[in-house]
Amino acid sequence: LALRINDFLTGLFLGIGIKVVDFKIEFGRLFEGEMMRIVLADEISPDSCRLWDINTNEKLDKDRFRRDMGGLVDAYQEVARRLGILFENDTGKPTGPTLVKS
Repeated sequence: LALRINDFLTGLFLGIGIKVVDFKIEFGRLFEGEMMRIVLADEISPDSCRLWDINTNEKLDKDRFRRDMGGLVDAYQEVARRLGILFENDTGKPTGPTLVKS
């Protein structure tokens, strides 16, 4: 399951010009009657991943805070903008992912 999550996240972020350096995830057990499934039970965010711009290696994650680099909010907003989940248009709706060609 972890390898599938890695493949998915790597592809998702590469498509928007961000390299996934590493990430932390937690799993949980979900019981449904007699059946038990292992599920991802964690957030995926710049707090739980190290994310670098693919062209500049600029850090777009919590390392900005840890290393007192400043620009934490701007970096998180850039990730959200590229993912298309930051409201940037007049419609008040997400724009969708922005493909970045390197």
